[in-house]
Amino acid sequence: MDFQTIRQRAEHALMPTYGRFPVALEKGSGATATDSEGRILIDFGSGIGVNSLGFCDAEWADAVARQAARLQHISNLYYQETQSLFAAELCEAAGMSRAFLCNSGAEANECAIKLARLYAAQNGREGGAIVTLQNSFHGRTLATLEATGQDAFHADFGPFTGGFTYVPAEDSEALASALREGACAVLLECVQGEGGVLPLSNDYLRLARRLCDEHGALLMIDEVQTGAGRTGRFLACEHAGIRPDVVTLAKGLGGGLPVGACLCAEPLAAVLSAGKHGSTFGGNPVVCAGGRVVLSRLMSPGFLDTVTRKGELLRTRLKAMKGVRSVRGLGMMLGIELTNGDARRTAERCLENGLLVLTAKTLLRLLPPLTITDEELNRGLDILEMVLAETTADTMKG
Repeated sequence: MDFQTIRQRAEHALMPTYGRFPVALEKGSGATATDSEGRILIDFGSGIGVNSLGFCDAEWADAVARQAARLQHISNLYYQETQSLFAAELCEAAGMSRAFLCNSGAEANECAIKLARLYAAQNGREGGAIVTLQNSFHGRTLATLEATGQDAFHADFGPFTGGFTYVPAEDSEALASALREGACAVLLECVQGEGGVLPLSNDYLRLARRLCDEHGALLMIDEVQTGAGRTGRFLACEHAGIRPDVVTLAKGLGGGLPVGACLCAEPLAAVLSAGKHGSTFGGNPVVCAGGRVVLSRLMSPGFLDTVTRKGELLRTRLKAMKGVRSVRGLGMMLGIELTNGDARRTAERCLENGLLVLTAKTLLRLLPPLTITDEELNRGLDILEMVLAETTADTMKG
């Protein structure tokens, strides 16, 4: 089908929950995609950080296909080798003790919320709030929506369950005060992705760890977008040298298939006993087969160093471009503040010229595949530089 036919069918069949860009993608390889009209596009978005190894990585696709032909699904009432191996390898990579496998970041955060509340109840602290940060984003289910510290996401969806307290990021006294009032856990992102690619300082993350220890609360890190190598470390919290009690992961962990994981430290290993939580599709063997390839690649010698290097390449070139006011983020998770302030129109112009980019509020957001080559990076940056030069010139004329 041509693009207009695809678009018309989608708009008649799907709820209008997305502000889609005017393109239909049909196939991809590495860091490039081909649309329905045959155009080749460089991908700086990775499906919002999901395609960590790019489109259709050969090793990943082979592992997924072999597992699908052997055993595509069983329920979690039975044991399964691929799932067991993936969980063990994931815990080892993250330095955690146990994993609950699910299908998305929101589900992983739901599990973390339940885990924190149950652990608090088992230790005489039932009813304590979970502290999250203003401007955070933790998902679109009702509980994770309420955990999200942005009023715009709350409008029209109440009543909520309650049990969350919001404090400003980097405000040490506000965090300490919330914990003194009996909060049972703190849930935060090392980089607030949907909030505008805003990194928390290492000092603040270390303070959060210390305050949680002092008050007997859990420190839970939402690594849904920052984890799985995106910032040059397997977990972004490693930059601060801290180890949380709970970590949530998703997005790039599966290389393109739906996956989520809630990982916990040893003291929490037995909290969620049989019947306390579950997921029909969580730990699906096909997904786990793909996830094992992703983990193997991420943990191979030198791989994460290349992520750091490519992130520095991106940052260096971006800072020199006309129309760029500032660049922020970590590794290959970057936000670009534009002088024209019009991220959506700039992203559309990039698409017209063969580059896929994302937005976050008024910023452009870049999440390229971790395997993107230097040549592909520079080609994409050339397009972005041209677009920014044109839009800057247009703004000056206006």
